Amino acid sequence: MIRFNRALRPFSVMSFDLDDTLYNNHPIIKAAVKAQQDYLSALPSYLEQGPKYWQQCRNEAVLQSPELADNVTKWRQHTLRLALSKLDLNADDVEHHANAAYNAFADARSKIVVSDDVLKLLDNLAQHFTLVAITNGNVEIERFNLHNKFSLVLQAGMHGKAKPHKTLFDKAATHLDIPKSKILHIGDSLDTDVQGANNAGCQSVWLNDQGATYAYKGLADVEIANIHALAHFIK
Repeated sequence: MIRFNRALRPFSVMSFDLDDTLYNNHPIIKAAVKAQQDYLSALPSYLEQGPKYWQQCRNEAVLQSPELADNVTKWRQHTLRLALSKLDLNADDVEHHANAAYNAFADARSKIVVSDDVLKLLDNLAQHFTLVAITNGNVEIERFNLHNKFSLVLQAGMHGKAKPHKTLFDKAATHLDIPKSKILHIGDSLDTDVQGANNAGCQSVWLNDQGATYAYKGLADVEIANIHALAHFIK
């Protein structure tokens, strides 16, 4: 299915969200969170704090430093140090366990295998358009099989405020020396991807396959139900 809500203007760049757009991220995140929790639960003093302790510390961390909301990696790392610092641990042990718990998360977070058919689609699109990635997530793209598919990878926090803020789109256009209208952004979220692209003056494609409810009521320029519908744009 492909539905045009507005006629597209000529574009030369296709930018992609990563998580849940080019692969199913739900089992990946679930496994990564479990890997972190398994590590922390081996510390008796952490386990004694109960099942709500992590979320309490996460909320406290972002209240202390609101800018963490735009950088999920630093938010997690900050929360780990905060949570462990409240326990009966010395500073060296806090740092050791915070790093080890984050590494357990990151290792599991990177166990992504993008399907061959999606890789082939990207290769075909790359013959006609410049491909970039713009993500709010903390996936380390160099650790799995998307590492060589994009001319530019921009991540929230590291490179600017999270979508739907327009910073990452602005940076992509500046880096590529093109007007933002030449960027067609593809993503699964109306709230971050479509709203962000629309706000920035880019064009937008909504991959509507998550069955989620969104607050944003604006329209994407194009709506698709399957990522392979993008082959329509190959001349």
